[in-house]
Amino acid sequence: MPTVSSSTAFHALHHTGAPFLLPNAWDFASAAVLAEAGFAAIGTTSLGVALAFGLPDGAGRTRSQTVALAGILRRVPTMVTVDVEGGFSDDPVAVGALAAELAAAGAVGLNLEDGRPDGSLSDPGLHQDKIRAIKQAAPDLFVNARTDTHWLAERPPPILATLTRVTAYREAGADGVFVPGLVDDHGIRTVVAEAGLPVNVLLAPLHRLSRLGELGVARVSTGSMLFRAAMHAVAGTARAARDGEPITEGLPTYADLARLADPTA
Repeated sequence: MPTVSSSTAFHALHHTGAPFLLPNAWDFASAAVLAEAGFAAIGTTSLGVALAFGLPDGAGRTRSQTVALAGILRRVPTMVTVDVEGGFSDDPVAVGALAAELAAAGAVGLNLEDGRPDGSLSDPGLHQDKIRAIKQAAPDLFVNARTDTHWLAERPPPILATLTRVTAYREAGADGVFVPGLVDDHGIRTVVAEAGLPVNVLLAPLHRLSRLGELGVARVSTGSMLFRAAMHAVAGTARAARDGEPITEGLPTYADLARLADPTA
């Protein structure tokens, strides 16, 4: 179970007046490498977790794998918040039970999205009920309520629809809100002004933390970016070896990575 101090510390990261970068891991090794790189907190990426087990992302099929990973990651010396898609259920009681399991496994937060597997958005009232159930079951968990209006709704993104959901999720007890796909300065500034909670955005190619800080963003997630970069590096390195090209210098050694699981080795 997360300690009061770790939960408090994670909440405090969202109130420093400057955005913090939350990198997203998908297994023990990626989380341990990020902790060693000095990140005070990490998230998980549902895409990486799902593909590691040959399952589709966003389909609600990785509950057991997600909980198991949370338990494994308690060995990593950093705070961990977990991506739970839509909670793997439309039963708020079941979502609350999931939150309790994650808290018992040592997680300090979770990310709960309102996008559905069929590409639609869930009813905001149902999402509110899930948030309330989580806060009742695990009150210290930081609930990052994600709305996918900028990914799944009509174009151009309806900022009013986003603000309506953000307000509803705040009223249900969310600790922060996440709007992936929100990239323009005006939109970010508008959500920050109206949210009444720390705002999380997804890192975009042209984003700079300093500029996002000026706009009032509290948290910036890498999402699936690191997983996709790792897969790109895997394929690229294998092709280079096959084609007789130089292998990238600076790779960690076997010993470098082995000691992540056993620091005494």
